[in-house]
Amino acid sequence: MSLINLTDTAQTLPHAWQSRVLSQFGNAQFKVLRMDNAAYADESHSFSEVLLVIDGLLNLVINEQLIEVKTGQAYIVPANTPHSVAQGSFGTLVILDTLGL
Repeated sequence: MSLINLTDTAQTLPHAWQSRVLSQFGNAQFKVLRMDNAAYADESHSFSEVLLVIDGLLNLVINEQLIEVKTGQAYIVPANTPHSVAQGSFGTLVILDTLGL
């Protein structure tokens, strides 16, 4: 088993909002990314995803409703649910999802 410092790993990524897959478990992915206060455009997926804030704040928008996901909190976005990120999100985000299989 490897020890991973999620915050340090996110800080080394060359671009904010570009995730890095740290591991795969069957068809599930464990990813980390860095948030940088910028907004992120609306998207949806054919699979659910868990958005876990390791540190900072995620301003998640679902159905035009702003949901603040704070350090230590997670939000499960159901499959086929459009979602975006409002400006002001910062810190380290872990994403658990599938390969879309």
